[in-house]
Amino acid sequence: MKSNVTLKRTAGAALLAAIGAGMNAEVRAQSSVELYGLVGTYVASSKRADTPTATWLEGSGGLTTSYWGMRGTEDLGGNLKAVFTLESFFQPDTGGQGRNATDPFFARNAYLGLQGGFGQITFGRQTNPTYAVMQRLNPFGASVVFSPLVTQSFVATFGGAIVGDTVWNNAVRYETPDFGGFSGTAIYGFGEVPGHNGTANIGLHGFYSGGNLTAGVSLQRVRSGITAPIISQDAYLAGIGYDFKWAKLFATIEGTSTNGNDALTRTYQVGFSVPVTTSGSVLVDWARTTRNQPRTPYSIRNTASLGYDYFLSKRTDVYAIYMFDKLSTASTGSTFALGLRHKF
Repeated sequence: MKSNVTLKRTAGAALLAAIGAGMNAEVRAQSSVELYGLVGTYVASSKRADTPTATWLEGSGGLTTSYWGMRGTEDLGGNLKAVFTLESFFQPDTGGQGRNATDPFFARNAYLGLQGGFGQITFGRQTNPTYAVMQRLNPFGASVVFSPLVTQSFVATFGGAIVGDTVWNNAVRYETPDFGGFSGTAIYGFGEVPGHNGTANIGLHGFYSGGNLTAGVSLQRVRSGITAPIISQDAYLAGIGYDFKWAKLFATIEGTSTNGNDALTRTYQVGFSVPVTTSGSVLVDWARTTRNQPRTPYSIRNTASLGYDYFLSKRTDVYAIYMFDKLSTASTGSTFALGLRHKF
């Protein structure tokens, strides 16, 4: 009698365990969270055109700014998903959080949204799509250290032509589905100041990727302040990339018009990457920015980078870069760097 009861209890426990395992499998299928990131560092002798002497340093990032993040999705049914991303910059050379002391904890991205057949809509702190398009139209990608296009656009010490950060706060962003290789993005950053509706950031962006061709265009209006004094800037970026297999070529044009200091800038960039082995590529890029501003000397900046990037594995690469910088109102500068990246 006791053996029958024991047998029934054992069978019941097995059935409950099977049901629980099935439910857990269903939950796992409907919801997922991923931890990922990149650690990068480099050593360099660095000198810009407007600095008197070179500085020896160990820097964070390099070809890519170091970061870690979490992203997840939940299947809500009916081809609708909830999505979120939380990403934080960090400095492996010092262990510091953020790109600098003023960065919030999740400085790279912090957003929540919905994804479906209509595309994706997200809310929070998000990467500026102009920067995202720029990354795909130059051989040095997102690098705020070695990419001539990115440094002349967003880095203040290189005269950054574009007002604002590579990330926007309080933003709502809509991305279209992919239409035969074409996709579009619209983004709006709320000013969050009473009585100043319509004075915040806005951007429209389009990108095409199909076959050997990539092309992108971005239009944005950025305001560095919501209350006086307001610096308002209109900017555009248009570029193209074509993969000939033996080399991938890039070209972009960028322009800005800034009210508040009446500055006009124009940037041209050309570059290419050449795979010389199955694991290594030569990277070459040049950018030229002209700045015309009342009561300020007319200036021209030429920056060029030459690099070799070698992948030790799918996740780890090493690189060597030489960067030349020339400013018409100053002298010249040269940077020599060796770097290492690892994705996880």
